[in-house]
Amino acid sequence: MTPVVPPSVPGALTGAEPDLGASTGCTVLLVDDNSDAAITLTMWLKMKGHQVHIASTGLQALSLAHQWAPEVAILDIGLPDIDGYEVARRLRAELPADEMPLLIALTGWGQAQDRLHALDAGFDHHMTKPAPLPELEALLLTRFRAE
Repeated sequence: MTPVVPPSVPGALTGAEPDLGASTGCTVLLVDDNSDAAITLTMWLKMKGHQVHIASTGLQALSLAHQWAPEVAILDIGLPDIDGYEVARRLRAELPADEMPLLIALTGWGQAQDRLHALDAGFDHHMTKPAPLPELEALLLTRFRAE
């Protein structure tokens, strides 16, 4: 069965995948307490060739980041224990620079002050849910190709 692709994804109208290069996969830590959102985004990331580990709390995210050393961390802000801002701050404080993942806030909080708060907490990028898939893939590719 062919997966349903939203029209905003490059190649969706023709059914062709965009040319993303020979190898596009990177290791991604996805942190979201909404299991449906996490599963959906994980499926898309895996379809794009990325390896994904999922955490549903901030403390789980910190533990996985130390164990697994992801290249990219996509973090929701509103988590049940410590929020995504605190996760970003702790990752910046605890991980060596050469092991620091690209930190992407993916949240329902999209006001200008929310974006500034995310950058102040140490995020590299801020995106508002639902995930803008072409932009997210571009960020992942940038990180992967920079290594």
